[in-house]
Amino acid sequence: MDIDALLPRARAPRDYLDLVADPRIDQNGLHALARSPYSFVRLAVAKDIRTSAATLTELLAGEFDQWDRNHLLRVIAQHPQADRGVLLTVLQETEVLLRQANTRPYAAAIALASRQELGPHEVRRLGGLPGASRRMRRGVERALARRP
Repeated sequence: MDIDALLPRARAPRDYLDLVADPRIDQNGLHALARSPYSFVRLAVAKDIRTSAATLTELLAGEFDQWDRNHLLRVIAQHPQADRGVLLTVLQETEVLLRQANTRPYAAAIALASRQELGPHEVRRLGGLPGASRRMRRGVERALARRP
């Protein structure tokens, strides 16, 4: 679906955000919206359950400020379309952030721990990184314990 056909002639950022929720938008339209210059539109695409693994991967390559990046990592870690490849990318980014000062991707780490696609050993290694907090480590262990 061509997103230009669904957008009004005079466009505002809100029009792009509204388009994400439009039932006429297909995966190709969501993929096009994932390239939006507006981070709030890209985050909305990440939250949409129709978004494909390929689009989630493209979103991970996009530019976000630190707050939005942490939010994006958590949203994608919880996304039902996120496959092992996408989750490994989130895991890698979470690891990079935990090695930096003053970044807190704790919610992403805990969300990753609940995913069956990742082995417990893959997620537990996050707890040994310099930026890992005690609370994050406990959250990861609780999420791993809740797995079937």
